[in-house]
Amino acid sequence: MSTEAAALPQKTPLLQSRLGSFLAVVPLSIWVINHLWDNLAAFSGGAAWQSSVTTYAHPFSQALAFLVSLVPLIFHTGWGLVRLLSFRPNNLAYNNYGNLKYLLQRLSALGALAFLGAHIWKAFLAPRLLNGAPEAFDDIAREMRFHGPTLVVYLLGTLATAFHLANGLQGFGMAWGIFSSERSMRRFEPVVIILFLVLLAMAWGSLYALYQAGEALGPRTGTQIEM
Repeated sequence: MSTEAAALPQKTPLLQSRLGSFLAVVPLSIWVINHLWDNLAAFSGGAAWQSSVTTYAHPFSQALAFLVSLVPLIFHTGWGLVRLLSFRPNNLAYNNYGNLKYLLQRLSALGALAFLGAHIWKAFLAPRLLNGAPEAFDDIAREMRFHGPTLVVYLLGTLATAFHLANGLQGFGMAWGIFSSERSMRRFEPVVIILFLVLLAMAWGSLYALYQAGEALGPRTGTQIEM
């Protein structure tokens, strides 16, 4: 066997790891940022929100958008669960900032996973499969205003998602060798914090717009509001 052929098996796991990291992080980051941006249309009213968030030019584009977000999410979830099974917190022994972020990244992963699973079902799949139509602006606005558990779940779920995405990009940089030293990691830290705050502002801003719109609509009559 040649030296080149013998070296190939050693390179393949690294290539697979980086490719998997890219497919998990990049599509999901783009999808989350785009989805948060679209939801800010709630400040312009129900028609603008429906057009931006729930309207697709063609059923094919709707299916494609769903697959582009769902397939990487499934891959990232499986990869993350494997890592969580081997996770053993040692924050009491090593009480430092980096270790705290490592713990919060794992906890936010669980929160984001639970939130996104519920959100994809309640906001995307269930309305289309059970009612034959996308989620209505009036429904989500009323729930934000008059159903406290829904509002709390969205506040905490978007908080976990924003932190997991922003902090995850730092881990992505480490995996790809973008950050080659502890110093370069520390220099990138302000970017992580700013990105987290921007994502959180976008998410909570859209929730505020929905909450305000719900006041004008009034509570739903005759039925119980559910998340």
